[in-house]
Amino acid sequence: MSNVQNNEQNNEVIAVDENHVIAERREKLNAIRENAKQTGSAAFPNDFKPEHHAVALHAEFGGFDNEILQPRAVHVSIAGRMMLKRVMGKASFATVQDSTGRIQLFISKDNFTDENSEAVYEAFKHWDLGDIIAAKGVLFKTKTGELSVKVSELRLLTKSLRPLPEKFHGLQDQEVKYRQRYVDLMVSEETRATFIARSKVVSAIRGFMLENQFLEVETPMLHPIPGGASAKPFITHHNALDMQMYMRIAPELYLKRLVVGGFERVFEVNRNFRNEGLSVRHNPEFTMMEFYAAYTDYLWLMDFTERCIRTAAIAATGSAVLQYQGRELDLSKPFQRLTIVGAIQKYAPQYTLEQLNDSNFLRAEILKFGTKPFDHAGLGALQLALFEETAESQLWEPTYIIDYPVEVSPLARASDANPEITERFELFVTGREIANGFSELNDAEDQAARFHAQMKAKEAGDAEAMYYDADFIRALEYGMPPTGGCGIGIDRLVMMITDSPSIRDVILFPHMRPEA
Repeated sequence: MSNVQNNEQNNEVIAVDENHVIAERREKLNAIRENAKQTGSAAFPNDFKPEHHAVALHAEFGGFDNEILQPRAVHVSIAGRMMLKRVMGKASFATVQDSTGRIQLFISKDNFTDENSEAVYEAFKHWDLGDIIAAKGVLFKTKTGELSVKVSELRLLTKSLRPLPEKFHGLQDQEVKYRQRYVDLMVSEETRATFIARSKVVSAIRGFMLENQFLEVETPMLHPIPGGASAKPFITHHNALDMQMYMRIAPELYLKRLVVGGFERVFEVNRNFRNEGLSVRHNPEFTMMEFYAAYTDYLWLMDFTERCIRTAAIAATGSAVLQYQGRELDLSKPFQRLTIVGAIQKYAPQYTLEQLNDSNFLRAEILKFGTKPFDHAGLGALQLALFEETAESQLWEPTYIIDYPVEVSPLARASDANPEITERFELFVTGREIANGFSELNDAEDQAARFHAQMKAKEAGDAEAMYYDADFIRALEYGMPPTGGCGIGIDRLVMMITDSPSIRDVILFPHMRPEA
C-alpha cells in the first residue's frame, strides 16, 4: 500500500475519531444547557472576572515555599483553557493556560466553599481538555515544588466542542497551523512567542519614530490610481462612485503629499496589497513601515534605518546579535554598502567589469537563469537583473545595495554626479530585501517625464510599471522640500528577528488556497 493511501486512511480514522469526540461533547453541552434551564443559570456564563495571570503569579510567588505562602494565604482568581487534567479519586490536578502562560490547579471537594461541592467535583471529572474554566483559591507549593492553586471555587465558563491536538505533538501539519492559527496559538508556545515578538518590534519602531519627531499618519487604502511602487494591484469597484479602484500597493505618493503640505516628518505602519505570487518571502497582503523626512537624503536614511532596525531587534530579543536558521546574524556592526556592480564582483567574481558593462552579454547571461529581460531594459536594469540572480541571495550580513539605475527607480532623485543612477538603496539581510529608500525626486517636470516613461514601459508589456498620477504631479508643482523616504518590510524583519523561515510564520492569518 502506498504512503498516499496510508495517509488517506489515517486521515479518515482521525476524522471519524474526532467526529465521535465532538458528538460526545455536544451531548455534554446539551446536558449543561438543560441544567442551566432548571437552575436559572447560564450555559455560557459571563460574570467571572479574573484578577490574576499565571506568569505574574509565578514571578511574584514562585520563589517562596509553603512556610511563607501558607501564613500569607494568597487568594487568587484566574481563568483560562484547561490544557492538562489528572483525575485521582478524591483529588485531581489540572493545568490552566491564560494569555500569559500556565498554572496548576489542585482540586479537591474537601477544599470547596460551595455547599454543592460533591456535584461540582463530579462535574469537573467530566470536563474536557480545551474547556475554559475559572477558579478561585490560595497559592501553595506541591511536593514537587510546583506553584499551584488550592481551589475553593471552580466553574465551567465555555464548553469546548472540538478536541485539542494530541498533547505531545501539537499541530504537525504546517498548512493546518496556518489555516487554524487559533489552534496553533493554543498549543504552541513557540508560535505565541513569535507574535509577541512581532508586537514588540512594531511597538519599538513606533516609539523610535516618535522619539525622532515623526508624526504618525494614516493614508487611503483604496486608490483611484495605483502608485508608489512597481507592482500589480488588486482591482475593486466602488459602487456609490461607480468607479474602478485599486487596493494600495504603497502609501508613498500620499505620504509625500503630506510633506508638500508642511508635515516635515511623517510615518505610517501600513497594510499593502500586491496581486503577485506566494512564496516563503511573499504574501499578497503585507505590512510596511514607511517614513519621509524633509531636508534629508539617502545617506542620512541609511544611518537612520540601521538604528531603527537595531532598536527593534533589541526590543524583541534583548540583543542585536541574532541566530537565524543556524547562523549568526550580527546587527550591532555598521551595515555594509555596495553598488550593484560591486556586489556582483564580490559574490560572483567570474564576471569581468567589461562583461558587466556589455548589454548584449548581460542579456544572454540572464537568459541562462531562465529570466527574460524586457526588450526596453537598459544597461542598469540588466546589471540589476544579474545581481538578483547571482549576488542577492548571498547577502547574509546587513548590506545596503546603492546607486540603482534611473529606469528602475521612477520616484528617486537622480545623482548629480551621474544622471544615469539614483540616490537609492535597498537593504538586504539573510539574502532578502528588508528595506527600500532614496532621496525623493522633487522636480515636478522630471517626475512627469519619469511617469511618461513608465507608461511606455507598461505599453511595452511591463505589467508592474507605474501609472501617471496627475494629482501627485500637481502637488509637486507647489514645491516639495528635499526629502528622504524609506519603507521597511515588517513581515520580513520579524522573520529575521524571530528565526522564522517563512513569511507565513509571522503573519497571523496568511492567505491560503481554499480548503478542498
